[in-house]
Amino acid sequence: MKTLTIAAVTSVFLAAGATAAQAQQLVYPQGYVGGDAMFWELDPDGPADSRDSVGLRINGGLQFNDYFAVEGHLGGGGSDGAVELDSLVGLYAKGILPVSQEFRLYGLAGMTEVDGDVDSESGFSYGAGAEFDVAPNVSLGADYIRYLDEDQYTFDAASVGVRYRF
Repeated sequence: MKTLTIAAVTSVFLAAGATAAQAQQLVYPQGYVGGDAMFWELDPDGPADSRDSVGLRINGGLQFNDYFAVEGHLGGGGSDGAVELDSLVGLYAKGILPVSQEFRLYGLAGMTEVDGDVDSESGFSYGAGAEFDVAPNVSLGADYIRYLDEDQYTFDAASVGVRYRF
């Protein structure tokens, strides 16, 4: 009887451990969507003052493994005097460094088109950020991206928000 009880308890613990291990394993490719508050700044070269405001950004992507994803951004909103951000559209390669099971650092590189009330420009973009899981499919994140680096100005944004993985 004692042997049967020990075997039953051991089986229950092994089954629970196997179930927990399966729950932690991600299935790839994995999609995600998110929304951010985007604190943008247009910084002209020369004596002109920089302009900054707050807009909104949605992002979404497809993560192929623990280390690589493709991500898109769509943002807009906010104005500071004569400068208004109508839209921001970009596509990026995302390199991911898992620090722990819940915390990841990442870098982004790709192309962005920024459309303002004065003109529209596109160019190479790069940035870095971090994500922290607060629930099995939900994470909080923050990043800083140089969306445009033109001869006469730079356009940067720091963003904080939430992401949902499905």
